[in-house]
Amino acid sequence: MDNGVDFTVTVSQVNKKIANLLKNDKSLSGISVKGEISNFTNHYKTGHFYFTLKDETSSIKAIMFKNCADSLKWSPENGEYNGMKVTVKGDVRVFERDGQYQFYAFDMQPEGQGAFYIAFLELRERLEKEGLFSQKRAIPRTPRKIAVITAETGAALQDILNIIKRRNPLVKIVLIPALVQGVNAPDSLISAFSKAGETDADVIIFGRGGGSVEDLQAFNNEDLARTVFKSKIPTISAVGHEVDFTIADFVADLRAPTPSAAAELSVADIGEVYDYLGTLSRDMLFRIKRLISLNAERTDAIGREINAKSPSARLAMYQNQLAVMDKHLGDSVNAALARKRQQLIAEMKRIDALSPLNVLMRGYSIVTDSNNKAVTVTADISIGDIVGIKLHKGKITAQVREKFE
Repeated sequence: MDNGVDFTVTVSQVNKKIANLLKNDKSLSGISVKGEISNFTNHYKTGHFYFTLKDETSSIKAIMFKNCADSLKWSPENGEYNGMKVTVKGDVRVFERDGQYQFYAFDMQPEGQGAFYIAFLELRERLEKEGLFSQKRAIPRTPRKIAVITAETGAALQDILNIIKRRNPLVKIVLIPALVQGVNAPDSLISAFSKAGETDADVIIFGRGGGSVEDLQAFNNEDLARTVFKSKIPTISAVGHEVDFTIADFVADLRAPTPSAAAELSVADIGEVYDYLGTLSRDMLFRIKRLISLNAERTDAIGREINAKSPSARLAMYQNQLAVMDKHLGDSVNAALARKRQQLIAEMKRIDALSPLNVLMRGYSIVTDSNNKAVTVTADISIGDIVGIKLHKGKITAQVREKFE
């Protein structure tokens, strides 16, 4: 109706009036709204959460500012919570710039499976701070005995048995049956670990096949986690499918994505073991032969050195030297004797040349008195003396009848 008064207002004024109406409506402040998350976005620059809450027939835009988002004990990131049912507490307000009303959340709690996940996150954070996830012992490459903790009738057990027997039939398997689902499962698993600790197994494999979040809750039990951590035998967890993670997976020494993978990881293929042993044997034989050869050469060298320094070797050396000296001495003596012999012969020839006997050969004779002393002058004898006359051959005696001066 036109009464001459201009009732025209700006868009901002309209949005502001609506915003004030909603702000002053106490029934829209501090309310809790149940719904399903969709279009979830974590705005990394601001730290704000943007998402849509919806039910079967309707939806509302929602935002949680950084200060409230930081206080959450869980972090719904990367869209993995799209579709999760939650209860969000906050206020309905208008974003005046766009004229769009939306829900401003300051708390958010998951329902159903989400509650399980929150408990999982809280327990994981607490146990990690205590250091239960840092113990990672090596799994023996060639175990002789493996303890398997799982349901006696489950498919997981058959997968484990078949793969281990195929890879290495020499490995002994000890089955320790346990409940793997339900409220009594944690106690059953803890008891099974106690029994496994009494065996001489080298490895413990524990787990089950896939299932829902509720089905796997037994392996998120804190008491079971502490039991796994205290196990003196290395452990391999094999819970659910590859995408499933439980608290027991983080505590175990090795996490296998599936029970079949746990069997693969627990034992080496016997063919590979034989090949490896063959390689080791050949390498060892080569090293032994090389070592023997080197030691033989060293022994020969040491033997030669010992022989060179041994008494028998020194005696042989001295004997050789003595033989050389003996020969040298013999040669020297023989040479000296030969020289002396030649000198003797020459001297004998000279003496022989001067010998009176040779004079006798020329007709001369030697007169000797009764004392066999040569008579050289007549004064040496008297008339009537018997004298001897030595001729060249033979000797005669004569009596001096007269003598002449």
